[in-house]
Amino acid sequence: MAVFNRNGIDRRSLLASLGVSGALVAAPSVLRAQTREIVVGGAASHKPWVEAHVAPLFERKYNAKLTFEGTRSLVNLEKMQKNKDRPYLSVVQMDDPVMILAVKEQLLEPITAAKASNLAKLKPGTVHMEGQWANYLQPWQGIAYNTNVIKTPPASWAEAYDPKYKGRIIIPSLQNTEGLPNLFMASHLATGKPMAEATRDTESGFKKLISLKPNLLTVYNQMPQAFSLLEQGEAHMIVGALSSFALARRQDGAPIALAAPKEGIFPVPSGIAVVKGGPNQDLAFAYVNELLGAEVQAKIAPPTFALPTNVDVPPPPGMPTGVAVHTIDWAFVADNRNDWVKRWDREMSM
Repeated sequence: MAVFNRNGIDRRSLLASLGVSGALVAAPSVLRAQTREIVVGGAASHKPWVEAHVAPLFERKYNAKLTFEGTRSLVNLEKMQKNKDRPYLSVVQMDDPVMILAVKEQLLEPITAAKASNLAKLKPGTVHMEGQWANYLQPWQGIAYNTNVIKTPPASWAEAYDPKYKGRIIIPSLQNTEGLPNLFMASHLATGKPMAEATRDTESGFKKLISLKPNLLTVYNQMPQAFSLLEQGEAHMIVGALSSFALARRQDGAPIALAAPKEGIFPVPSGIAVVKGGPNQDLAFAYVNELLGAEVQAKIAPPTFALPTNVDVPPPPGMPTGVAVHTIDWAFVADNRNDWVKRWDREMSM
């Protein structure tokens, strides 16, 4: 009986065409050597959906092997730094602020439409620094609330400042990337400036945030503990909560929901980039192109509770529609964040 490989060629015919009909024992290693591989570095939390939805499609379509190394963005950056002369990662999926650091060290290969055609299908504001990286999904930040305590979803970010919530509010630290939107939204609430202007008026933002202190139960650095307090009812809101965590907890039965207030929501920076000089650059760009494409985004947006960035993919059921999604200027953040964190530690300590 003939045994066919994935290209539909039976093994005996293939060996004959290679002129090695007498070397049946050696043949399997020859075939394996022809399979090219890329290694993708990303967050540990990405591993389930990459291996379930992306790797099988990619390996079948490109006759290639995909290995996903799940860790943290800063660890992936360190891997690129230490292996700059002989990189082994082909692609990285990292937070946008860490991408800025990689750009400064010239560790990335720009993505162009010629190498990844789906780049042209992305929403405005999702391609950064002339294609150094792009966003393949937009998990989002809104207000998580305990549904046993709050029966009407918060309609405005300003509700967190209502004195009736004294000692019941949690916010992320500014040391966490998800802490930044509270600073920008505080500036918008204080001044009424359009968000693009408010994000650069952090002086007004800090003054407004200080007025929130009487309502704070705590400021978190570790997200699970904050959600534990929310689920127990000790906290009533987490302001600036991540959809990928909050909606996963809701799906597991926790008494919480996530509101998209009228002022808008903030995307969580989920970037993808090609490592400069990494192995098999053609496959690396092909992988990036697939994650920016409609087919893959339609598969991964629902289980990650995220908004797609490809304009041809509608938001999954349960995701916000018709609400502003505010873009963050990460280069501006990178230039100023150290000073902001110092001020935060000085003025927001509890």
